[in-house]
Amino acid sequence: MKKLIILSAVLLTLSVSSCKKFLEVEPTGKVIPTTVEDFRALMTSAYANFPKHKALLALRTDEVNLDETSQDFQTVRDIYTWQDANPDGLTAPFPYVQFYKTIFYANQVIADIDNKVGVTAETSQIKAEAYILRAYSHFELLNLYAKPYDKATAATDRGVPISTTIDIEQKFPVSTTEAVYTQIFSDLAAGEKLLTVDKWDSGKNYRFGKIATQALYARIYEFRGEWDKALAAAQGVLQTNSALEDLNATGSVLPNNYLSKENIMSMEDVMDSRSSNIALISAHLLGIYNQANDLRFSKYFSKSGPDYVSVKGNSNALKITFRNGEMYLIAAEAALQTNNKDLALQRLLALKAKRLKPAYYQTEQSRISALSSADLMTEILAERERELAIEGHRWYDLRRYGQPQIKHTVSGKDYLLLKNDPRYTIKFPQEALANNPELK
Repeated sequence: MKKLIILSAVLLTLSVSSCKKFLEVEPTGKVIPTTVEDFRALMTSAYANFPKHKALLALRTDEVNLDETSQDFQTVRDIYTWQDANPDGLTAPFPYVQFYKTIFYANQVIADIDNKVGVTAETSQIKAEAYILRAYSHFELLNLYAKPYDKATAATDRGVPISTTIDIEQKFPVSTTEAVYTQIFSDLAAGEKLLTVDKWDSGKNYRFGKIATQALYARIYEFRGEWDKALAAAQGVLQTNSALEDLNATGSVLPNNYLSKENIMSMEDVMDSRSSNIALISAHLLGIYNQANDLRFSKYFSKSGPDYVSVKGNSNALKITFRNGEMYLIAAEAALQTNNKDLALQRLLALKAKRLKPAYYQTEQSRISALSSADLMTEILAERERELAIEGHRWYDLRRYGQPQIKHTVSGKDYLLLKNDPRYTIKFPQEALANNPELK
């Protein structure tokens, strides 16, 4: 049986400038970092190589339309129309090997840093980040290539391969969804014990610290429907820093800006140059805002001819992984799911107060406070869509909340993603299938 040639591909493509000085390779194919600076550079490469998959995921959602005149049209057309079974050869692939490249870097740090450098506060922090980034990478792989989490079936649902060593001879069988989560939680626990930094200063806030790790816990528990734990994690983050960008204030920045007062971690390019060039904001997304009174509308989108485009991405300043706005919404949802309607209202309204013009906020406060619990949940989910637009959340939310039917139109032809369509789970890319028959 063939073995998954993940690590070989990694070794052949190792080329990040921050690591050049120690990229000599032993006959076995192992990178040889030997100093604290080397291991930090290795982690910098791990972060830098984290995939830009959320830019592609946005094209599968109801957030955007395609600009059919764009030169990138052919590379994303089949993604936009969910033609996954037999895509055009020019279609941009969803990342797979690249995830395992990031995991490979993390595995190298975990395996070698103590023996090569010794145990210090600095090396403990670097090793902690490696554990947590490995956990996050496996979490993202699950949400791309496995069905949404279902407690009743997770022990048998097909997940993704787990990689925790740098042995290039190992086999990479597909593990169950629950087994992957077990590894994720193990890595998070190991990383938590070693963390020494609460939150990195702006410019280094692409790195995991204690607060970002708690934010990751909150998101994972939300995805798993473990509402008590999701609430505790989100509340823990907000107890440390509950600041929000007040869009009514002069000088406020985009909430997903790395300098934002609500920033937690800025690692991911959720919109790249290709998606920015080809993605026009859909009528659906434009229609969920009160365009005159919701300040996010003019902050998030700009006019381009007859259409609107996003201004939230394709910039190093607008990389985003976690921010407080998301934590408010997780706390609101989890509080309502645990029958704490007062807290759910408090968290939702606190967010809205910073996003809406004051007079409109007063109207919204009265309306929302009178909602039933069921209608309040609908409102919270709608607020997720407004607040987190074009930040890489929508595809995951569609998967978790009902998998509704979506229609996309290209060249006058309609394409449907049906309700509960199997295509809500993305197929492993051809490069992965070719190297690992166990994925088929």
